[in-house]
Amino acid sequence: MENLKVVQLDFGFEVKSISALEEVIKQPTKDKKDFVFDFMDCLVSPIIVFKSAWQDTIPKDILGRIKISRLICLMTHEKMASLTETLAYIMPRTYEAPMRSEWVNIYTWLGLQYAIQSKNNGQLEAMTEIAPKELSDYEKGLLNNLRQWIYDNRRKALKDILKRNKISKSDGILDIQEKLF
Repeated sequence: MENLKVVQLDFGFEVKSISALEEVIKQPTKDKKDFVFDFMDCLVSPIIVFKSAWQDTIPKDILGRIKISRLICLMTHEKMASLTETLAYIMPRTYEAPMRSEWVNIYTWLGLQYAIQSKNNGQLEAMTEIAPKELSDYEKGLLNNLRQWIYDNRRKALKDILKRNKISKSDGILDIQEKLF
């Protein structure tokens, strides 16, 4: 064979070792636990509603859309209750007594957002006539405070439920089979 002359060129790139790349790729276990808890929060957490004799009058289609709206909030990294969930919370309160104008605006605006989301044309026409197009800054602040309060109480309720249930020592899974059967 011929003698080949090999020239190595240095382009100035620094290459990290493979073990350093693996450390960057690994997710901490806390992030995984947070994701699992957030996902459980979306699917299992109780629906927080205003304590009233009217709390059973919330329509089933609104209650049925709460889980999907929670998942959408999770995907958009909103750490607040969804608009649908907030609507379900306020609805029993509207039957109790007249509300201040700010809360009426918030409630009707939430109804409009729900009608837009559910694409119900009859409901959408009625809501566009009575609901404000936008909320004032003060009303947005009230709404965000309520959404945050619902979110915090929902997560606290889920933590209480998880504490009450036994965790199996063998596999670490909640042992709720006793309650199911």
